[in-house]
Amino acid sequence: MRRKKRRAFAAVVLALLSGVPERANAEDRLTGDWDGLRTRLSKDGLELGIVYIGESFGDLAGGVHQGTIYEGRLAVALDVDLKKLAGWQGASAHASMYQIHGHGPSDNLAGNMLDVSGIEGLPSTRLFTLWLQQDLFGRRLSVRLGQLAMDDEFMISDNSANLVNATFGNPAINYENMIAGGPIYPVADPGLRVRLKARDDVALLAAVFSANPGGSNCPVNVDLCDPSGTTFSFSGGTLWIAELQYSINREKGATGLPGAYKLGGWHETAAFADQHLGFDAAGNVVSLASPDAVRELFHGGEYALYAVADQMLWREPGTEDLGLSGFLRLGAAPADRSFISFYADGGLSWKGLVPGRPDDLAVLGLAYAAVSPAAAGLDRDRAAQIPGYPIRDHEAVVELTYLLQVRPWLVVQPDLQYVIHPNGNVPNPKSPPAPIPDALVLGLRTTITF
Repeated sequence: MRRKKRRAFAAVVLALLSGVPERANAEDRLTGDWDGLRTRLSKDGLELGIVYIGESFGDLAGGVHQGTIYEGRLAVALDVDLKKLAGWQGASAHASMYQIHGHGPSDNLAGNMLDVSGIEGLPSTRLFTLWLQQDLFGRRLSVRLGQLAMDDEFMISDNSANLVNATFGNPAINYENMIAGGPIYPVADPGLRVRLKARDDVALLAAVFSANPGGSNCPVNVDLCDPSGTTFSFSGGTLWIAELQYSINREKGATGLPGAYKLGGWHETAAFADQHLGFDAAGNVVSLASPDAVRELFHGGEYALYAVADQMLWREPGTEDLGLSGFLRLGAAPADRSFISFYADGGLSWKGLVPGRPDDLAVLGLAYAAVSPAAAGLDRDRAAQIPGYPIRDHEAVVELTYLLQVRPWLVVQPDLQYVIHPNGNVPNPKSPPAPIPDALVLGLRTTITF
């Protein structure tokens, strides 16, 4: 047993140095099976992975700057089946890290809040997730503990996941309203997640996280406070989230069209500043736009409710997954303390749209994030003092993308996005108080599994 474990450990070290991919068949990887190494690792319960995403975007019109950028992300992950490796029944472990480089299209071109790319982040080499999981009662109950990311499991739509814009992965109503953006890519946070599968088609997912990923002295940009991802913060209150999941026609032999439906909500325990009001020196409530305002008005706690629907709409006869599917997500948060008080996105996904290309995917998405009436009220007060000052109302994005499966290990993805009211209709830093004009962004993403 000791020799076997030593061989397994040596294989892990060698594989980490070599760079091998997460769960995939050898033919799905650019570098194959490494002369059988990956197969041997898998038998010992070890799955390692490396995936590189490289992308270039150009702002063709509007936004803050026109031009082109390149950014990339190298992702390395290790998954361990502890039953195979050490005889620990129902246990597994996971670790992942990122190397992010280049310049993001939202920060450097469009100037918007619904990030053009889901891999955008400040350049860094950072730990992402690190957790241990125990499954019990035939996997009816699952408990996960460690450095977790909320957007790995909550408020997820399978049909929107292949869009490039970040909001179709983790919606803006989460990262714009939570402390320091929340435990969301590229930052994870200490947490505990429990999943209870009451029936094959019904599950309850719940978790608690430390609320401030960057620590008590990091109120805004956690990427700068914790560039390595190793702060392991336990400050700033707690974030609680729960989600009820219901699926249809997922069982083997089902004749109907498959679907998944989710209802959830989250609550964060901390002090949140009012988006409109504050206090003057005498303690009177005044607009934050008033020259008499000296301090903010705070509310206890922040929360949001949401719903997610994924549904296949039409299936090509004689196939299992080719055809047209749709998605819809809705979210709402209190207006007084939330920057985004209402969120909605939806769209269509068609697998096998082009005859003879069953692995290709075409996706159309529309997202809408409404700026809260309280924040808009603050702008109206500012507009009374500054003629022409724009009133924040919403940001919306329309995205059309096509995933071209060139090889099993290579996906090439042209992408077109039109951004309406970047950053919610704020003054353009190049020509205030005129707002940032709508932006047209064209991009090309390449994903390689090594």
